[in-house]
Amino acid sequence: MLIVLDNAESILDPQGANAQEIYGVVEELSQFDNICLCVTSRITTIPPDCKCLDVPTLSADAARSTFYRIYDTSERPDPINNILEQLEFHPLSITLLATVAHQSKWGTNRLKREWEGRRTSVLRTEHNKSLAAAIELSLSSPMFQELGPDAKALLGVVAFFPQGVDENNVDWLFPTISNRACIFDKFCMLSLTYRSNGFITMLAPLRDYLSPKDPTSSAVLCTAKDCYFTRMSVDVDPEESGFEEARWITSEDVNVEHLLNIFTSIDANSDSVWDASANFMKHLYWHKKRLVVLGPRIEGLPDDHRSKPECLFWLSRLFDLVGNLMDRQRVLFHVLKLLREQGDDLGVAITLRELSDTNQRMGHCKEGIELAMGALEICERFGIATGKAPCLDSLARLLHEDKQLGTAEEAASCAIDLFSEQGNQYRVCQSHRTLGEIYRSKGELEKAIHHFEAALGIASSFDWHFQLFWVHYSLAQLSFDQGKVDDAHAHVELAKLHTVGDAYSMGHIIQLQAGFWCQQRQFEEAKSEVLRAAEVFEELGATGDLEKCRELLQRIEQEMENLIA
Repeated sequence: MLIVLDNAESILDPQGANAQEIYGVVEELSQFDNICLCVTSRITTIPPDCKCLDVPTLSADAARSTFYRIYDTSERPDPINNILEQLEFHPLSITLLATVAHQSKWGTNRLKREWEGRRTSVLRTEHNKSLAAAIELSLSSPMFQELGPDAKALLGVVAFFPQGVDENNVDWLFPTISNRACIFDKFCMLSLTYRSNGFITMLAPLRDYLSPKDPTSSAVLCTAKDCYFTRMSVDVDPEESGFEEARWITSEDVNVEHLLNIFTSIDANSDSVWDASANFMKHLYWHKKRLVVLGPRIEGLPDDHRSKPECLFWLSRLFDLVGNLMDRQRVLFHVLKLLREQGDDLGVAITLRELSDTNQRMGHCKEGIELAMGALEICERFGIATGKAPCLDSLARLLHEDKQLGTAEEAASCAIDLFSEQGNQYRVCQSHRTLGEIYRSKGELEKAIHHFEAALGIASSFDWHFQLFWVHYSLAQLSFDQGKVDDAHAHVELAKLHTVGDAYSMGHIIQLQAGFWCQQRQFEEAKSEVLRAAEVFEELGATGDLEKCRELLQRIEQEMENLIA
């Protein structure tokens, strides 16, 4: 005998009427050898002897097949495929979408417009079946109602965030809700949410339906927002003890960016939202090198907005990290104008120094030296002690690029002394790298090795990935200069370990390997590598580095032509 209990959540809900008696009967039925009991349910309160199978969403092919069996057309347009992907191949949603399109006789263009304008509210057929009805049925269940008045608001927060809610953050994100862990467990039991890679999340159609239409009206979401803003307000500095803890941003950056994108659009005049935006970019700068969708909105702020200079400054640093130097330079000039109008001397000095670094990387050494000297002069004139050393370090790198090696050595040595007096080990490490490069150019390889190893020792003790990457990068070049090819490749592999998924750093590694192959006259390998590096830099908009790749490629192709000749 085959007995099917379809949509059994209505009778197996532990909080429902006569639930225990009904559950007892179902459990008894499951004990008989001659009965096969099949239970479909959104809740997981089924007899323990039943084998529980999770029903997944459809595969892409199955989703398309399901849709086109109902919505019969010979076309297979990309807009429909995109909608199915946005529905995350949820069977009920796809069936409803196909049915309403079929019943309404919509063409694919009309269907696309309706979806873009109405989203999941489209999913309602003439037979009065809808996604909303299915969701509300779960929300009206006794088990859900037992969770109390905060449950729906919590569900809305899960729906609001693209990634859902990090399980490790439940306690600090929802401090006002005492039974939060129990509520989230029940959400999963009701199949309203599911756990994925440490996050409590939900399918896209449910997110679209349950996400608060007015985020500011959700007290629970606003509390979560304030908790995120507070967490980002810490000073992210390699010298500070909380630096490593700030790595949490690497797993939650998508959630935070969405939060900021929504709230900056709701209230562009809110200082707290823009302060949080600057702090978010600061976290990304140190721990996850990428651009942000907030860029155009930041640049669109009125020039007299209090937060605009700082937001632009950190935006420029993100441009720097992905090698987008033209945009970095443009944004920094805007910052410089605003800070000069405000009379912020320290800010002007810092911005001039950042501009000098940008000019150095763009190959404009003369202009960069003038900017660094201007920043140094401001620090000396106004007695800004903490600003002098960074200016000297930047000046040293520019003088090195300009082949003024003696003056560069003097500036870098002075920078190391000042940073050491200030106890700023991160900057001491960086200046050792600078001095190592200067001695490498002077041919004083023992001194170069001494300073690179000093930098390596400092960076290793703090596990600073950014510094470790560049130290091993420099040691790879130095080893190759000495003809120690195996050592060079060993340092390349060590540098790769510290890219931490950073495409820009990997581009530099590939470019370096291309140079190695070229010097070894293995031109086919060199050409392949430099083309790979060029692809990375072109995708990132790293114009200066892309130009260096093109110069190397021209050199390689010329050498290949010479060989043929």
